[in-house]
Amino acid sequence: MRPKPSLRLRPRPRPPEPSGARRLARRHPGALLALFLCSTGGALAALALPAALGHTVARLVDGGPVPWAGLLLCAVLTLAETGFDAGAAVLTTSTGARLTAHLRTRTTARVLAAEPRRALAVPTGDLTARLTARTADAATAPVTAAGAVAGVLLPLGAIVGLFVIDPWTAAAFLLGAPLLVALLHTFTRRTADAGADYQRAQSVIAHRLTEALDGADTIRAARTGAREYRRILEPLTTLAAHGRRTWAVYGRAAGQSALLLPLLMLLVLAVGGLRLHAGAIGVGDLVAASRYAALAVGIGSLTGALGALARSRVAARTLDPLLTLDPLPHEGLGPVPGGPGHLELRDVGVVQDGKQDGNQEGKQDGNQEGKQDGMQDGEPLLNGEPDRKPLLTGVHLTVPGGTSLAVVGRSGSGKSVFAAVVGRLLDPDTGTVLLDGVPLTAMDPALLRPEIAYAFARPALPGTTVEDTIAFGPWTAGPAAVREGARAARADGFVGLLPYGYATPLTDAPLSGGERQRLGLARAFAHPGRLLILDDALSGLDTVTEHHVRRALDERAGRCTRVIVAHRLSSAARADRVLWLEDGRVRATGPHEELWADPEYRAVFRTETGEAEETAEADEGPGAGADGALPRARTEVEAR
Repeated sequence: MRPKPSLRLRPRPRPPEPSGARRLARRHPGALLALFLCSTGGALAALALPAALGHTVARLVDGGPVPWAGLLLCAVLTLAETGFDAGAAVLTTSTGARLTAHLRTRTTARVLAAEPRRALAVPTGDLTARLTARTADAATAPVTAAGAVAGVLLPLGAIVGLFVIDPWTAAAFLLGAPLLVALLHTFTRRTADAGADYQRAQSVIAHRLTEALDGADTIRAARTGAREYRRILEPLTTLAAHGRRTWAVYGRAAGQSALLLPLLMLLVLAVGGLRLHAGAIGVGDLVAASRYAALAVGIGSLTGALGALARSRVAARTLDPLLTLDPLPHEGLGPVPGGPGHLELRDVGVVQDGKQDGNQEGKQDGNQEGKQDGMQDGEPLLNGEPDRKPLLTGVHLTVPGGTSLAVVGRSGSGKSVFAAVVGRLLDPDTGTVLLDGVPLTAMDPALLRPEIAYAFARPALPGTTVEDTIAFGPWTAGPAAVREGARAARADGFVGLLPYGYATPLTDAPLSGGERQRLGLARAFAHPGRLLILDDALSGLDTVTEHHVRRALDERAGRCTRVIVAHRLSSAARADRVLWLEDGRVRATGPHEELWADPEYRAVFRTETGEAEETAEADEGPGAGADGALPRARTEVEAR
């Protein structure tokens, strides 16, 4: 059942909160506390074991009965350390997976709730990389921090143990401590820098690959596959260099520690041996001191934790621009109940800020830092100084409820931008759009969306089966609405020929471009609202199918306002009114018959060969394709 619209107030959306390990930690405090306790318990058991072992060895050397209590204590401590470490490993894996899922969900929700121009300022491939690999890296920070207790507690506790046994032995170890601290600091800084450069190169490759996949047909037709292959893989040289640099950092740290740590161990044992010879400590104390020295110099787990935290910090910085995107603002209003779909535009203007133009590839070869790919140092140009280009200027228009409006114009005239503005897939930079007297910007998107149905030239098809993709929308359409929508879109015929009809998985349903369009139309028909917007959604249909779909649209007269971005003459001829756009401005409005007297209006429908259409009754014109101004905004927002 379609939810009934209501006029009610809702609180303004909460201001966005930045990402961070502290915020993530609040999601699963119990699991992180358990991980902290396991890490702490394992570290304490490891620290207690040398003392127990040294005491037991001293009892054995002194002679007398076997110290079974000491041996049992050593066994218990060993088992406790093993058990705590196993528990920490399980908690690390499970909690990390849950935090990653939460961060991905939160980031995706923030992107989908934002205005498309802001959300899609990040190149598609880079956006995909951030929502997958970067979220996994960023989500490890709380887990790594909770599990790093052992890495910090073990060396500190070992130094304390050395002081308790013999201050001179501890002083010998502390002679090399500054070198150890400097090694850790350098390792952390260089790991973070190398990780950031590596992630930037990955983003460039992901963006170029996504671009090539989107334009696969064009690449095939132009026979430029080899060139695209080289262009996509060209950043691999830089990626490999950053990868080798990362391993070089690890290698240098490992080599330096391999030299420094044995020297520290040798120094501690030498001083301990001298103290044993002097009678200041016993054999058991020397055994315990050697074990504590081994724990103090065992920085492998600490360097691993520091490297993971450095990568998490870099990944979190790439997510911050997404997590701080502002949601669509509103005043909590809902549409007027039972409104006819009266649409009004008052001095509407839209300016393209040039950020999406920055996503184009190939401006300069050899650029490995992604600056020519719409990114600056790996970040989207969300806050830069853009080149502003008007897409719509001073649009004044009134569309009575229940009527149809055809939007025509040459490619780039602003037709798709207009379609996005009237359905609030895009907020105008100037002016106001009202639906039944209520500004779109004042309405809660959750209440507005059920009132507006969209169909696109290249619809996204979410869902598992054919029925799922038609039912997908602001509410899940029932089986009867799905089949009625398919009949209106003339999709029931080919769906009936599929192996399992409406239950056929989309992966088993080979669909042509026109059939995909019909499924998108069926989805729009299955979710009736007071406003139906077709953004070149008839371009892939044959003449007969288009005729039947237009009849289905005409049947909604008086009940639904229809805005049709039209390239075909027949679509403009059947509309109640035509909006003629030119360079983002209203050239003229009125019935098609009146506008047809203007030769320049007739020239809008000129075929690719340059011959004008002769009559207004012609059924087909050139399928010019989608307007292309905001194709990603249309398809991705529609997929919500």
